Amino acid sequence: HRDLHSFPTRRSSDLRDVSRDWYHRVLGFEQFEELRTGAYDEWIMVHPRNQMVLCLQQHKANQGEEFDPVRTGADHLALKVQTREELDSWATWFASQGVTHSPVVDERYGSVLCFKDPDLFQLEMFYRPGHP
Repeated sequence: HRDLHSFPTRRSSDLRDVSRDWYHRVLGFEQFEELRTGAYDEWIMVHPRNQMVLCLQQHKANQGEEFDPVRTGADHLALKVQTREELDSWATWFASQGVTHSPVVDERYGSVLCFKDPDLFQLEMFYRPGHP
């Protein structure tokens, strides 16, 4: 599958079903471990090509609220790709998988493709020549 370059822990509202399956089907992550605690359940997933770890957590105190980027916390997560053409490839892949996404936009700071996971958390893939 495709290479990705960074993923932190993030909350999921429907972990065992929709979100875990989406990150596997769309981005290629494989389940590594499942943890259940009194406060949350967690799926630990690993990307097979680069061993990137993604931890999805379902907090038991969550009352079913949807993600909101204007609340304190994460706004979006950016993933770097190696070429501008990869963004077009990802856009085609997202369309084939029914993933909500923007068109690829070329801005002065780089080229960007935004998309959302099942919790409506925004992710973006970007390309910028010479970016570390």
